[in-house]
Amino acid sequence: SLQLGHQDNGPSCTPVRPVRAPHLGMGVPCPALTRRPQMQRALLSLTLSLEKLQAVKSRMLEAMDKGLSQQTHAQATVQMLPTFICSTPDGTEKGDLLVAELCQSHVRTLWATFLGDGNRSPQLMYKIFEMPGDIPQGTGEALFDFIAQCVHNFLEEIGNPQHRLPLGFVFPFSCRQTQLDKAELISWSRGFHCSDVEGKDVVQLLQSAINKRELYHVEVVALLNNSVGTMMMSSTWGKRCEIALVTGADTNSCFMAEAHLGETVEKSSGRMCVSSEWGCFGDDGTLNDVLTPYDQRVDQESSSPGERRFEKLVGGLYLGEIVRNVMVMLAAEQALFNGACTSILGTKDVFKTQQVLEIMDSEAGMAEVRSALEALGLQPSERDCCRVQQICRAVVSRAAALSATVLAAVLSHVCRSRKLERLVVNVAVDGELYWAHARFGEILQSVAGLLAPECTATLVPSADGNGLGAAIVTAVALRLVAQRHEVDQLLGPLRLSRADLQRVQALMRQEMEQGLGRESNTDASVRMLPTYVCNTPDGTGEGRGMGKRSCRGGSGPAHPPGVLPTERGDFLALDLGGTNFRVLVVHVTQDSIRMASEIYVIPTDIMQGTGEALFDHIIDCIMDFQVKQDLMEQVLPLGFTFSFPCQQLGLDKAVLLSWTKGFSASGCVGQDVVQMLREAAQRKKLLALKVVAVVNDTVGTMMACGYHDRKCEIGLIVGTGTNACYMEERENVGTVEGEQGRMCINMEWGAFGDNGCLDDIFTSFDQMVDKKTINAGKQRFEKLISGMYLGEIVRHILLAMVEKQILFRGKPSLKLQTRDIFQTKFLSTIEISDGLALQQAQGILRNLELDASFEDSVLVREVCQTVSLRAAQLCAAGLAAVVEKMRENRGLAQLAVTVGVDGSLYKMHPHFSQNLQQTLQDLAPNCNVTFLQSEDGSGKGAALVAAVACRGTNP
Repeated sequence: SLQLGHQDNGPSCTPVRPVRAPHLGMGVPCPALTRRPQMQRALLSLTLSLEKLQAVKSRMLEAMDKGLSQQTHAQATVQMLPTFICSTPDGTEKGDLLVAELCQSHVRTLWATFLGDGNRSPQLMYKIFEMPGDIPQGTGEALFDFIAQCVHNFLEEIGNPQHRLPLGFVFPFSCRQTQLDKAELISWSRGFHCSDVEGKDVVQLLQSAINKRELYHVEVVALLNNSVGTMMMSSTWGKRCEIALVTGADTNSCFMAEAHLGETVEKSSGRMCVSSEWGCFGDDGTLNDVLTPYDQRVDQESSSPGERRFEKLVGGLYLGEIVRNVMVMLAAEQALFNGACTSILGTKDVFKTQQVLEIMDSEAGMAEVRSALEALGLQPSERDCCRVQQICRAVVSRAAALSATVLAAVLSHVCRSRKLERLVVNVAVDGELYWAHARFGEILQSVAGLLAPECTATLVPSADGNGLGAAIVTAVALRLVAQRHEVDQLLGPLRLSRADLQRVQALMRQEMEQGLGRESNTDASVRMLPTYVCNTPDGTGEGRGMGKRSCRGGSGPAHPPGVLPTERGDFLALDLGGTNFRVLVVHVTQDSIRMASEIYVIPTDIMQGTGEALFDHIIDCIMDFQVKQDLMEQVLPLGFTFSFPCQQLGLDKAVLLSWTKGFSASGCVGQDVVQMLREAAQRKKLLALKVVAVVNDTVGTMMACGYHDRKCEIGLIVGTGTNACYMEERENVGTVEGEQGRMCINMEWGAFGDNGCLDDIFTSFDQMVDKKTINAGKQRFEKLISGMYLGEIVRHILLAMVEKQILFRGKPSLKLQTRDIFQTKFLSTIEISDGLALQQAQGILRNLELDASFEDSVLVREVCQTVSLRAAQLCAAGLAAVVEKMRENRGLAQLAVTVGVDGSLYKMHPHFSQNLQQTLQDLAPNCNVTFLQSEDGSGKGAALVAAVACRGTNP
């Protein structure tokens, strides 16, 4: 009959903790039980030592690794099959769902309505349809037609609803899944042998049968086995389970595995539920030393000899048969029934597992065993009843101990794969054996705790894992489909195609040409500022490129070709480019460069105060450094790395065009920053300050790397901000006089797009970030790429996902709504490709007061990856325009050039450099570009320029 009702709040849970030693018995032995040596031998063969159990656990771990490996999967007995279930319930599931569950002798249909209330009160209706006895051995078509007819009859009985109905299909046989709704049957078991099904997609077979009944609104969206349903069902009671164990007629387990370990599927992040299919454990002979003669007889008499050996040791379908065979052999040895005729015991399946479970009870069990044996026509004595009871206990105890052993293997595997010192996890448990006798669960608990002491597990009894669990799987699948659609809509605008990047490359080239032009320069968003650096060093004292010691014809002073052996000594360097700045002393010798430095902080009130206060603070820090380094009595040349857009009028004269990177000190824009530094030194009475050169950090990086690699003619910074410089042909630089040789051009490409040419690349998230900056509408390219802004972009995306209830169950935190709270360094931590990084991600999110599930962490990582990938690709598009222009300038079919690169984003992010280089290779295939990381380029580079400047003034 049709059953109606609501799900209750679930049963209680049992914690699994390490214990000293397991007691595997199920009661007090009867008097004179083991006086017969035959009885002693039988019980001993069914008893497993701790050492044996540890050996079985080790073999199980090896079998699991073999099943997960692509190279050995085909030969593995423990198949470790992916289920394509990548999330557990989060309580937001909603809607009407159907379930069709194929059982041993019937089909159960279920209707479930989820209300999005944490799955606490799903509305349920179900009906059981008895299966005709010929179907399990008949044709596949007849089986699936019967299931479809059950669905049809069930829907008619509940009013024949016509709206779309997703259906979850519980199919308790080994399948090779390639999607959640696509699964090929590997082999039948449990007495089923329907023809023309093995190797075929059982989801499609059921869908076709359903369509034949014109139930076109019913769609099979998920296939699962009973262990997966058990795990999902138990996760609905606030006890989020990541492992499940089924100990019923058959046995199996599943767990949420690290996806990157499952080499048989193309999924590299997050977790996926894996069905171990451990019933076949031992089919390769690894359990031969555990098998008894009774187990061998059971296997030989089964419908699949040599297969599913572990299941035949622990599955409820076989325990009655093991007990029967023990009685047969003991009776033959006259240890039971006093040699009376026991031919009835030779009949298969006359002794049921249910009887075994009833017999185990200490008091009522004696009456049960007598009743069972007398029903077979036997006349047992009290001693016979007592011995049969102990045999039953021994068989079930062994099954419990072996089940606990392989569970311990799963626990240890999960702990190891997640790189944890201690695993704390919930384990969902279901099955007749677990429910039938409390002692089974006690043994499961104690042995698992003993064999996996690094794990603290809690056993969570599952109710109706097959039915309601399947409905939950289906609901989760639908939630994930809807979520994926929302995620793709939000992240789609940040995912750039090759055509998008080629267009950015072309626009950058166009802006570069405009910036180099004498007439068009003032209208260009990429300013292309001359630096009066006309060559790069090679570390040998030989300049290259121009071949002359100066750049004649410009308004700036002569610039020397490189660092010569005569350019030795001590130099000061000042590196100002962000919230921290450094003072350095650089010792240049003929063979090496040595440095000492100290980092100083610039408080926000000084960054955004007056120019006088800013430069006074800088001078204070220089004086502090000179005192610490005992340099107050020396007059050392100083190279000044000033990493903000400047119009350079000479090597020691640079007019600030605009502040970036959060600076807004007043009275500085339009002023010569070297002169402002000198005036601050006078105010502070630091008379021994000799500023000889001012350079951009990008130029400094190029110079420093050029000292080691003579092909280095490009500088790139990707850190708090971003910029690039390169060696341009003088004849193309319309803003200075002279046409011979080359000059380094400071592109100031952070402002690329300020004229609106990148508006279609800007997303709504970029616009929100831009509006809240102190220079809204400015440095727009930099705000897509640099470390100062990526964390903010991610934060705004996360807020949008919370609003759409995609993340954190729709519950934001006040911290997440705080500007700049999500730091760009978080992206580097979260994007490391291993399970430990996702745990660190959860820690970051917890610190932001967010209740983040593992799935939330996976999605946050996807957001971070999308934002950082776009940054790397846009940087590559800009660089592609540079190298292609250099190649064309020089009339080369192939350009070989080195990029000196610096910046925390490039250096610290786990994938930025690789993504940048791969994209650049794709966009500029005729350029062979090598990247050389600068070691303190902005400091060393400034010192090198200062050293060159001094040589130029002291021939």
